[in-house]
Amino acid sequence: MSALEAVAPAQDAVQRVRDLLAAKPDGLIEAIAREAGVSTQTALEQLPADQRLFVAVERFEAVWQDLATWGEVLFLMHTPDVVLECVGTLPVGSFGHGYYNIHGDSPIGGHIKAENCKAIYIVDRASGQGRRACSVQFFNGAGDVMFKIFVRRDAQRALLPEQLERFESLKTKFV
Repeated sequence: MSALEAVAPAQDAVQRVRDLLAAKPDGLIEAIAREAGVSTQTALEQLPADQRLFVAVERFEAVWQDLATWGEVLFLMHTPDVVLECVGTLPVGSFGHGYYNIHGDSPIGGHIKAENCKAIYIVDRASGQGRRACSVQFFNGAGDVMFKIFVRRDAQRALLPEQLERFESLKTKFV
C-alpha cells in the first residue's frame, strides 16, 4: 500500500466526523469518534475553531492550578465502559514519583500520569440538550480523553456565573 492509499481512509474518516457534526452539531464527541473510527481528539479537532482552544501540554500545571481555584467542579471520566462524574474541588497538586499528585479535602484525589497528557483543550459548545457546555479536556497520546473538568450548573441547569467567568478568563490566558 502506498503512502497516498494509507492517507485516504484517514481522510474519509475525518470527513465522516465532519458530516456527523454537520448533522448533529451538539452530538457527543466520543460517540461521533466511535462511529467514524477515529480518536476522540481527532473528532474534537473537527469542531469549529471558536468551540475549542488548544493549550500546550507544557501548561498542564498552570491549567490545573487555575482550575483548583474554581470551587466545586464536575470531574468527568468517560471510557467505553463507564462515565464517572464526581463533584468536588480540585486539590492543588505537585509532581512526585512520576505523577501529578492531588490530595486534599475533596472527593477528587489521586495520581495523574501527567507525562501521558499530550493535549489540552478548552471546549465551549452546545451539549446534547442544546445547552452551552464549558469544559477543559485532557488527552493522552492515543487521542483518548484522560478526564474532563466542567463548569457546574445550578438547580435550574444554568452554568454557575462565577465559574463561567473563570472559564472565560482561562480562555484568554491561552489565546
